Amino acid sequence: MPEARLTFLLGGARSGKSAHAEQLVSALPAPWTYIATAQSYDDEMSERIAIHRARRDANWVTLDAPLDLTETLDALPDGAPLLLDCLTLWLSNQMLAGHDVEQESARLADVLSRPRGPWFVVSNEVGLGIVPDNALARRFRDAAGRLNQRVAAHAHTVLFMVSGLPMKVK
Repeated sequence: MPEARLTFLLGGARSGKSAHAEQLVSALPAPWTYIATAQSYDDEMSERIAIHRARRDANWVTLDAPLDLTETLDALPDGAPLLLDCLTLWLSNQMLAGHDVEQESARLADVLSRPRGPWFVVSNEVGLGIVPDNALARRFRDAAGRLNQRVAAHAHTVLFMVSGLPMKVK
């Protein structure tokens, strides 16, 4: 059985985070679990979800967890390779649902601090650009930064993706 470790992959939009995470997970014995946090609110998002699904073959078991991510992770069997994609979409879902983001982030970080298999978690780095011009966007950026810091602190390995290339941070 592969060692229980958390690998955290960060990067900007279209940096290759998801594809690289899929490669890392698929190098392990199947079956693999993919936890998707995206919700399809429009045609563009539906297309993005379809592209991600098309990359995965029958060895992948997909679980949708746009809001109940902590419970979904807690229910996973020990030892299963996992790809969670992505934390920032989950965070958006929490904010839009009016949930206590700090409380939910703390709960999630606690579960991620105890991986029960080789877990790979994808998140966007949103703090490298300009300061957002509205309060909601600034609140999201700050919450994402705090969540990413919490998860990175627990991760065995942290990779930062740039133009499809992984840079080892930790």
